[in-house]
Amino acid sequence: MNRPDSGKPKNPDKVLTEEQSGRLEQLKTFNEIGKALTSSLDLKEVLKVVMEQISGLLKPRNWSLLLLDSEKKELYFEIAVGEGAEKIRDLRLKLGEGIAGWVAKEGKPLLVPDVDKEPRFSTRGDKVSRFRTKSIICVPMQTRGKCLGAIELLNTAEDGIFSEEDLLILTTLAEYAAIAIENALLFDKVEELTITDDLTHIYNSRHMHRFLDYELSRASRYDYHLSMIFMDLDFFKDINDKYGHISGSRLLAEVAQLIVRNVRSADAVCRYGGDEFVVLMPETPKDKAFLVAEKIKNVIKENLFLKEDGINCRITVSIGVASYPRDAKDKLELIHLADRAMYAVKNRSRDGVEMA
Repeated sequence: MNRPDSGKPKNPDKVLTEEQSGRLEQLKTFNEIGKALTSSLDLKEVLKVVMEQISGLLKPRNWSLLLLDSEKKELYFEIAVGEGAEKIRDLRLKLGEGIAGWVAKEGKPLLVPDVDKEPRFSTRGDKVSRFRTKSIICVPMQTRGKCLGAIELLNTAEDGIFSEEDLLILTTLAEYAAIAIENALLFDKVEELTITDDLTHIYNSRHMHRFLDYELSRASRYDYHLSMIFMDLDFFKDINDKYGHISGSRLLAEVAQLIVRNVRSADAVCRYGGDEFVVLMPETPKDKAFLVAEKIKNVIKENLFLKEDGINCRITVSIGVASYPRDAKDKLELIHLADRAMYAVKNRSRDGVEMA
């Protein structure tokens, strides 16, 4: 005999599980995101996790992560993904400009179903990228009351409209991302302080030795050359005596930046001590390093220094060049030979370049 159906679910636990499964899966995802983001202090690694999670969870057509340049009060594109993304990487937005600028300035998330009806929307990005934005969600990245930037998603994968649930997911993700990015940026700042010379803002001698150890190991393993340019300013003491130590310090900073502008980004420019500078050139034979040394010598000789102080002085430099493994067998010998070549110029004539 069949019993009448009471109208109640046959298995209320099963129904409850089905209703909550989406939410539980979401919480599990956020837990994994939190672990992934807080497990690294490497900014590139943190940004990679952010990219993967946004692309996987929300599937936008285009999206970007913008960081705030607090000095210039501008947002710049740290990540740009999607159609025409490479065309907007150099674009900068004023704080308050467009949706991302407004969100970063006000510290509030924004869901825009139709940008044609949104007066805060700026078409500048679309014009540069040739992308047609229809719908946007944008959230600030904030930590401890400080805005680091914003994450902006443009159009869903099906060109539909973003939902309130999408906004909630992105807001939660941005909270995790903000903490991780701030930690990575602070770590980078501490790292930079330990390897940077306070006066000239180039690498200090401690980092020079670390860089040398690493590059000598690579040069030995892959059989390439590592060259060192060792330089000392001529008659620098006369500058200090005549114009004072403050002007002398400014001159050192100007020389350092002039050297940086005349070498490759792969080269390491270091202050060895006093008025001595070193340029380390990976994968560079001695003859090519000699040409760079000649170029540096000439641009320093031709440059007017301390122009802002109204001094307009000129200075020359003595330079020695040595290479591994052509000249030296190890780090100390490389430094010694480059230094000795520099002193050969110093003792002979100054304003020249000598090869070990």
